Amino acid sequence: MGAAIRVYQNAVAGETLRFEGHIAKFMGDGVLAYFGWPQAHEDDAERAVRAALALARAVSELEVSGHRLSARIGIATGLVVVGEAIGEGEAQERSVVGETPNLAARLQALAAPGSVVISQATRRLVGTLFELTDLGPTRIKGFAEPIAAFVVQGEGSADGRFEALHGQRLTPLIGRQHELAMLLERWSWAEDGDGQVVLIAGEAGIGKSRLLHALREKLAGRAAHRN
Repeated sequence: MGAAIRVYQNAVAGETLRFEGHIAKFMGDGVLAYFGWPQAHEDDAERAVRAALALARAVSELEVSGHRLSARIGIATGLVVVGEAIGEGEAQERSVVGETPNLAARLQALAAPGSVVISQATRRLVGTLFELTDLGPTRIKGFAEPIAAFVVQGEGSADGRFEALHGQRLTPLIGRQHELAMLLERWSWAEDGDGQVVLIAGEAGIGKSRLLHALREKLAGRAAHRN
């Protein structure tokens, strides 16, 4: 049994770390992992779901004593207060205050072997990046009101990450007419055989992807290759 647990934990840790998540603790055959702490990314919800799908696949390929293993995974997003380290040695861990870890554990209990269940908050953050099945309002122990839960079936079918995350909720492009005109001018030069390279750089959230989306709209119907 000890060997089986170690093989399982190594597989889970490998996929979690590959997506830059943080293993908070191992609890026998259970694992608590954080995405967004201690290192934050703008796409932590997406990373968590991708890691979950990857580790579910990795665990399903493990075989111990002639038996295939499987994992059930729950993901929740919300505010959590992480305190000082408590305990000593291997038992040391950070104190955590917030309902998010509890919700993740409850969602994990809803999941079938080999599947991933996410919360409503996580679902909003990943948009249509993934194909989801709505489980509908679900009564969960410890929560007064029914909780929305979704099973992740796999990758979504959106044309791109920006479209998947924003869908039809795009606001008008304001104050970027100069930059858009410059990109269209460079495109025209490229069409005339004068190759062009344009680098768009800046802080996260200032509208780089939105600008490119507007450019693609302007170039609709014209010969273009998109990577």
